[in-house]
Amino acid sequence: MPIIVNTPSGNIGRPLTGYLLDAGADVTIISRHPDRVADLVDRGAKLTQGSLDDPAILRKAMQDGGTLFWVTPPNFQPDFHDWACQNTERAISLAKESGIDRFVVLSSVGAQSGPGAGPVSILGEVETIFLSQCENCVVMRPAYFMENWLNHLPTITKDNAVYLPLPAQKTLPMVATRDIANLAASLLLDHGWTGQRFVGVHGPEDLTHLRATEIISAELGRTVTYVEITMDQMRQALLAMGTPDFVVDLYVELYQAMSDGQLDSAEPRTAETTTPTTLAQFTREVIKPMLAREAEA
Repeated sequence: MPIIVNTPSGNIGRPLTGYLLDAGADVTIISRHPDRVADLVDRGAKLTQGSLDDPAILRKAMQDGGTLFWVTPPNFQPDFHDWACQNTERAISLAKESGIDRFVVLSSVGAQSGPGAGPVSILGEVETIFLSQCENCVVMRPAYFMENWLNHLPTITKDNAVYLPLPAQKTLPMVATRDIANLAASLLLDHGWTGQRFVGVHGPEDLTHLRATEIISAELGRTVTYVEITMDQMRQALLAMGTPDFVVDLYVELYQAMSDGQLDSAEPRTAETTTPTTLAQFTREVIKPMLAREAEA
């Protein structure tokens, strides 16, 4: 039976599709940009070209049934909340029409917190929609992405510093997206599970941002300083970069929720939720090469 992946060019969807193809799975991918997924098509993925909010495209992608892996893309626009919820409802309805009765949904750590957590609150509502309508559904709640550190490459390059409005001693689980993809692949390839459950994805350990910058510094061979800024300083920096007001509001709300503990994991750390890639390994394999390329540019 096919596995449908709705975000095959993203940080999670791309390695996930690769893992599934490596396992010999029948994979259908949905993408508006065939050039971005040409390598996956060359490896055997079936492409349905178009937008995932187009009912005709969803119906075509899911026509042979199977299992659906669903990600709500960060389609930040003024109606993001309504768009995400309506698109979720539509996808579930069309999936059921096609005989799909198993769903793996990517959400986020802290999605249980309800309103007031920026985009994570929207993912919480997406969870609720799936769980209210889908008998067999696994909701994945991954932690803080290690890839988020890549957003700080410019200030690491310029100032040897990372600026964030989070308490330096606030502890967070941190996970590499490739490990999220690997766990998702194992869930999608396992045809034995039924029912509903949440699965945390927590990385190898919880870290403060202060400790994280120490690890990054050791691997880079240069001192990277963590600088705690205020929410207003972050707001002004985002606005200065031309970020729309409503997106700024979402991020301020998100970081405030993180600071206040609203986004702490609801799932305990277990052997299943603990993934292998350490921040030191991620720094060696991803951050360090990208910094080197920036320096050469």
